[in-house]
Amino acid sequence: MKRGGIINAALAGAVARLGHTDEVLICDSGMPLPPGVPVVDLAFVPGIPSFADVLDGILAEIVVEGATAAEEVRAANPACHAELGERLPVLGYVPHERLKQLSRTSRLVVRTGEARPYANVILRCGVAF
Repeated sequence: MKRGGIINAALAGAVARLGHTDEVLICDSGMPLPPGVPVVDLAFVPGIPSFADVLDGILAEIVVEGATAAEEVRAANPACHAELGERLPVLGYVPHERLKQLSRTSRLVVRTGEARPYANVILRCGVAF
């Protein structure tokens, strides 16, 4: 049995299979899921688990070389915008419709129970060396 880190078996396995430049979409419960991309659905009830909790858990496990969020998060969800800024020093913004298009090439989608708008980010995996 694992001592810590991600203990969800499906998510732990999917994270372990990620490689350099692979992209992971961490999304709120309302984000349309891109067809054909594996999804680990962690949503339980609205707000649980939160976007921030899931993001923190994944950031503890992977190297991130870049990230992309919807520019609408700035005005529509300032708390989430602040959370992203605190955690991701290399963060770009695109319109939400473009983020949905970009999500189609993700290697993995992790759906949270987040119920705040635009709580979505695509992480691009880096390498640890």
